[in-house]
Parts: sequence; structure tokens; C-alpha cells
Amino acid sequence: MKNPTRALALVALLALPLSSPAEAANATLYKNPHCSCCEEYAEYLRQNGFKVDVKETPDLEATTLDAGIPEKLLGCHITFIDDYAVVGHVSAEIVQKLLKEHQPLIGVAIPGMPPGVPGMDGPKEGPINVYAVSKDSEPTVYAVQ
Repeated sequence: MKNPTRALALVALLALPLSSPAEAANATLYKNPHCSCCEEYAEYLRQNGFKVDVKETPDLEATTLDAGIPEKLLGCHITFIDDYAVVGHVSAEIVQKLLKEHQPLIGVAIPGMPPGVPGMDGPKEGPINVYAVSKDSEPTVYAVQ
């Protein structure tokens, strides 16, 4: 090459790693057949980069308890993402935090159906605790949304 600066620039460009867009996490959301907010939460997750498959189940409570979630943390749906269970209307930011940290948890949960969380209408009534669920201890506050 006649221009050594151009040759060095080309070598530098070739040495850079190729970047690819982050692959969307697959999620399977189990819901009561009569609940509509679950569909809104699934759409919220899709808008935040998740690939969501929604499945209706006539016994959501059994599905949730079988996953290791305590009864006091039951919600209107449970979403399985990677190796974690996400109960209720947990924000995408907190789900991403969970996936990045790789903590030895069963998952996270917001019990019930509080207003103002993703997928639920109404004004948010203050901070909402997101609980960490583990096999060996009582749930603790994982994050606040």
C-alpha cells in the first residue's frame, strides 16, 4: 500500500471484535386464562427485548408453588426466564439485573397485583418491594421499583 497510515488504520479495524446485537432472552409466561393484565405484562416484556410465549394454565398456584415460590408471594402470573422464575409485574430493568448477576436464586417476586407496575393500570402507590426467593432462606428484598 502506498499510504502507511491507511494500512495501519485498516489493520486496526480488522483487529476489532465484531459486535452483534444482544440476543433476546426467551421467556415463558404462565397465566390464569381469565386474567388480562398478564397479556399486558407479556407485551411490556416484548417491548423491552424479551421473546415471550404465553401459556394458559388452569392451576397457576400449583405451577408457582412447584417452582419453589412461597404462597405468600403468589401473583397473577409466573414467567420463566433462563433459570429463574419471575412472579408478578417485575420491571424489565430488575429482570435484566437478575439475569446479569447470576445469583443462586429461584427468582424474584412481586406478590399480588399492585397498581402502577408494568402491565397494571392505576397510579403507583409508593415504592414496591421485589423479593428474592432462594431455596435456603426466607424471601428478602432484592430491589425496589
